[in-house]
Amino acid sequence: MTTNPATTHQEPHLERQLTNRHIQLIAIGGAIGTGLFMGSGKTISAAGPSVIFVYMIIGFMLFFVMRAMGELLLSNLNYKSFSDFAADLLGPWAGFFTGWTYWFCWVITGIADVIAIAGYSKELWPGLPLWIPGLATVAILLLLNLVTVKAFGETEFWFALIKIIAIAALIIVGMFMIFTGFQSDAGPATFSNLWSHGGMFPNEFMGFVAGFQIAVFAFVGIELVGTTAAEAKDPEKNLPKAINSIPIRVLLFYVGALIILMSVTPWTQFQAGHSPFIAMFSLAGLGAAATVVNLVVLSSAMSSANSGIYSTSRMVYGLAQEGDAPSAFGALSRRKVPQNALFLSCVLLLSGVILMYAGSDIGKAFDMVTTVSAVCFVFVWSIILASYLAFRRRRAHLHEASKYRMPGGIPMVWVVFAFFAFVLWALTTQPDTLLALLVTPVWFLVLGVAWLVLRRRPAHVARFARFESELAQDMDTEASAIGRDLDGVKK
Repeated sequence: MTTNPATTHQEPHLERQLTNRHIQLIAIGGAIGTGLFMGSGKTISAAGPSVIFVYMIIGFMLFFVMRAMGELLLSNLNYKSFSDFAADLLGPWAGFFTGWTYWFCWVITGIADVIAIAGYSKELWPGLPLWIPGLATVAILLLLNLVTVKAFGETEFWFALIKIIAIAALIIVGMFMIFTGFQSDAGPATFSNLWSHGGMFPNEFMGFVAGFQIAVFAFVGIELVGTTAAEAKDPEKNLPKAINSIPIRVLLFYVGALIILMSVTPWTQFQAGHSPFIAMFSLAGLGAAATVVNLVVLSSAMSSANSGIYSTSRMVYGLAQEGDAPSAFGALSRRKVPQNALFLSCVLLLSGVILMYAGSDIGKAFDMVTTVSAVCFVFVWSIILASYLAFRRRRAHLHEASKYRMPGGIPMVWVVFAFFAFVLWALTTQPDTLLALLVTPVWFLVLGVAWLVLRRRPAHVARFARFESELAQDMDTEASAIGRDLDGVKK
């Protein structure tokens, strides 16, 4: 088993300052994104009540991706993130493509969050120029992330707690409205609204398929716990706890909230571009609460952008350590944070402000960037699974010794791959998502050209030689183990 040279030869190191409390809430915050608060209106209007199954299926499949990631990260605590184990198990090219694509994913997601923040700020303060909330968001998050990684953990802890309280309040208020027979212009609040307006699949199979685009984006960041591996205290205990709680989070925060929303108001009343959370509190006559929820949606977008700034800076830091990014981004400040990488991420997030002024429709800009982001995240999740397959082939002895194995093993990996293929096909069924899907390969083309240039450098030639040597050594080790097993069977 190899160790990452960045973790053994470079000083100073990232510090393990994130506690179990931080890791748990970062994982929850990653699972509850802007896609739920801002995008669920579009998914409900497209898929109807079947959107419940959309979120359940996506959550179920991504749980196995997270379990595979957990087993790999815990097999070698020198791995800082999934970019490291991709480079180790699949080759230097995989680390390069995964690291830069994940960075790009979060830059795009951060731009979507800046757009969402500007949009909701405009609702709260009509007439406010769009560039003010965008610039303020980036400035605040940069200052918070420059302090220490513990400051990031604390910030994300409170952001996630706000989201949890908001969803819990929605469920409690919604249950009260249902059991007291609340009446609105759309009719009574009752669970029968889930199936009495065209059934659970009112728009048939293709409507169900259409729900996957924005729903997949709602889950981006679920793997964020993997980028905290190098800065987590007691990762062997805290990472499994965070990953294992994913199914409960999905059932409560996604499925539970959506069931309540569509029971209080028939799904036919929901519109793309409008938050169903704000609509429900307004319907209940809680005008002040609706304003508070608007602020919660803002904090949710701030939380996602905060996660994006953190994860992109750590990924660029890791790439610089390996020679895949300019060395200046591999420097740490006196407070042990990669400040140059942070500045890069924040400057790029400001492009979200430009994008808003380039188009007249904030909703369309949001849909465009979220689709590109979703496609890139599917690539990253697929690399995690491909790394797991290589791990099982090359390091079978480590899998046997693992105390945190992925359930379902290799067959489940192929089931999830088939699901990802279905998601990509689903994106081709809508004109707006198809356009974004066709644009995304340009990023991989740019990466491919950059890699062809970079791989010729002496340092990368040496890394390739080292990888091939380690690959041969791993294969010899596994062949010897198989030979011993066969000898034992013969005896």
